[in-house]
Amino acid sequence: MLERARVGCLVVGIALAGCAGCGGGGGGGGAVAGSPSPAGPAAPTSLALTTANGNVLVDWPTVVDATAYRVYWAETPAIDPTGKPFVQVAAPPYQVTGVGGDLYCVVTSVGTGGEGLPSVEETLAVAPGSPEQYFPPWSAARPLTTIPFNYDFGQTSAQNGAALETVIQSLSPGDELRIGSGTYTIDSLLDISLVGTAGNPIWIVAAPGATPVITRSNASQNTVNMGQGGACRYVVMRGIEITGGSIGLRLHDCQNVWIDQCHVHDMNDNAIAANSVPTSFLYFTRNQVHSTGGTGEGFYIGGNFASPIANNVVIALNHVYDCGGSQGDGIEVKQGSWGCWIAENTVHDTNYPSILVYGTGGMPVNLIERNVCWNAGDNVMQVQGEAIVRNNVLIDGLNAFYSGDHQGTVTDLIVVNNTFVNTGRAALLNDWNGKPGMTFANNACYSLNSNAILFSGGSGGVTVSGNVAFGSVSGTGASGYLAGTGLGDFLSVSWNGVAHDATPSIASVLLGSGAPAHEVFDDLAGRIRTGGVEAGAVDAP
Repeated sequence: MLERARVGCLVVGIALAGCAGCGGGGGGGGAVAGSPSPAGPAAPTSLALTTANGNVLVDWPTVVDATAYRVYWAETPAIDPTGKPFVQVAAPPYQVTGVGGDLYCVVTSVGTGGEGLPSVEETLAVAPGSPEQYFPPWSAARPLTTIPFNYDFGQTSAQNGAALETVIQSLSPGDELRIGSGTYTIDSLLDISLVGTAGNPIWIVAAPGATPVITRSNASQNTVNMGQGGACRYVVMRGIEITGGSIGLRLHDCQNVWIDQCHVHDMNDNAIAANSVPTSFLYFTRNQVHSTGGTGEGFYIGGNFASPIANNVVIALNHVYDCGGSQGDGIEVKQGSWGCWIAENTVHDTNYPSILVYGTGGMPVNLIERNVCWNAGDNVMQVQGEAIVRNNVLIDGLNAFYSGDHQGTVTDLIVVNNTFVNTGRAALLNDWNGKPGMTFANNACYSLNSNAILFSGGSGGVTVSGNVAFGSVSGTGASGYLAGTGLGDFLSVSWNGVAHDATPSIASVLLGSGAPAHEVFDDLAGRIRTGGVEAGAVDAP
């Protein structure tokens, strides 16, 4: 079984192979290993590690003559950066997420003379949490001032909307605006370009028990913009219903923005988009997103052909469905966007893939895990490369899982412990032959009428191990999989995905069929895997 240190080292902003203390290749910036020397700039001082619910923000004062910094961390003490992988950043701070234990960290400065000596090692105990593990590291901050705003039923919806907009624009760091129930129509351009801080974010939230609705009377503008006219930093929007308009919620110049428990629906185009300028450290958690138009994406993150790029984006615990329009992807993360964590979403009834993720262009990989998706008009999940795909249940589409060259080349893709079920192909793997860093292991691939696994073009150099296949297998040798017996191998799964409890049944072929070298530490429900090694997304009870 994989140890926690290795399974947990894929965090937002770093590849599995680039985790200090986990072995493997280099981290960000294309670096392979550290080589500190007294010839470099001075060591950073006063390293500060702050935590909230499994996330750690590493911060330090800038160093004279430093042009970059290298961050090393591990889950054991006494880090020696020599020969160890790292993540290189232009300036502090750097965020590590998904940590579940003690974190040890050092930072070095880089200048014209090379890499300097490391800082004093700092450590921090980090408690994992769910759903808090997906929240920003500054989520524990509390407001300084609470501002109640109640709907005036003696005025029109538009008058209430104008008043609400005025109050929003007046907010300062540490303010929490609590909005009462009512429909607020704002037909002017609503742009939230507010700047809070990590210690004092700006909160725009529903009052306790309230359902405030922000809408437009036409689709000539987006309903809500953030960061269009200026920077938007450390802003929280929670519990707001957004409907109507062109795009429901569009993020522009945004960093450290958290959208939580919002209901975004019935607009003329995308529901939520961050595709106009580069963005980073965005958090989308526990939202309900549905009934889109136009191109129809529920989440549209990054831009075509890596222009622009989003990095360190968390999309977790959302319910996305009924994505229509001309395309209608549920969650789409475009080429070049990196360090994204797409986890524990329920996505169904989409015209295009439920989840579509391109490659990172050589930047740190994306992590796609513990999602349940069904009934896609295209592939249920499509991933081009440079990602870890694990513990997902995907049912009913053109292909349950598809991977191939798409705005970039397939490379460095680890697909482990997933459940793929489809009347057509369960897993179609194009362009994998001879590509580096490719693993397809411990997956349950079930097809009623077609290929369970098809490596179109072959599987040379691919690690194939511990899979269970119901249906034909093509493009790989006879090893690497066992034969399944049908949907009776699961507790309750239907070919159309309406039933999607992929727990192995008592006599399932899945039991003990997986390869121990590739087992994921936990399963779809976040439970620690125990006993025999199961193929598929769910461990046996």
